[in-house]
Amino acid sequence: MTGLGDVALLAAAGMLAGLVGTAGGITSLISYPALLAAGLPALAANVANIVALVACWPGSALASQPELRGKAPWLRRWVPLAALGGAAGSALLLSTPPGVFARVVPFLVAAGSLALLAQPRLALRHERRGSPDAVLPLGLTALSVYNGYFGAGSGVMILALLLVTAEPRLPAANALKNMLLGAGALVSAAGFAVFGPVDWAAVAPLAVGLFAGSTLGPLVTRRLPPGCCAGWSP
Repeated sequence: MTGLGDVALLAAAGMLAGLVGTAGGITSLISYPALLAAGLPALAANVANIVALVACWPGSALASQPELRGKAPWLRRWVPLAALGGAAGSALLLSTPPGVFARVVPFLVAAGSLALLAQPRLALRHERRGSPDAVLPLGLTALSVYNGYFGAGSGVMILALLLVTAEPRLPAANALKNMLLGAGALVSAAGFAVFGPVDWAAVAPLAVGLFAGSTLGPLVTRRLPPGCCAGWSP
């Protein structure tokens, strides 16, 4: 972070990431490179990104009230699992040397990008073969751990998982996805705040942008054509 230019960059990137991420996914594929561009090292950028992502939770919740109505029992069942996965991912990140993360992050970004391309086909395969009862808990656990460790692409992967196993309507599945990601981010952020170095000067403008964008993302999803994700729904 060198000045007002970096602050403006992070705020703008945060708003775009919050809008796109809460409308479907790929938040970190926008916000994480912005943190690197602002001069943060790879590990510090990842920690700051995960902490700032907490700001998407209240914004998307406020904008998704129609979709979340009546979903409290479902959320009470699955939010704790997402939170535990986020805690495990952040613990893994904190327990490994910084050099390890710097070496694996290019592969994580590539994996997240490939997952975006592969998800519709994988979801269609699940649709044809059926979705065993274990798909949701196992998939959510694995993706929540990944989200707590790095998370690029995890939003769209969780969205596809929910469309296949839990909720066929895109706006409702997207709202549930945002709540699950928010729970994991909150637990991870708490761990980083206590045990890890957090660049709060970078977190603040990014979080402001993320919150602003996250109030718009669900509105965009609500207006998408019903068939736009037909390959994902059961």
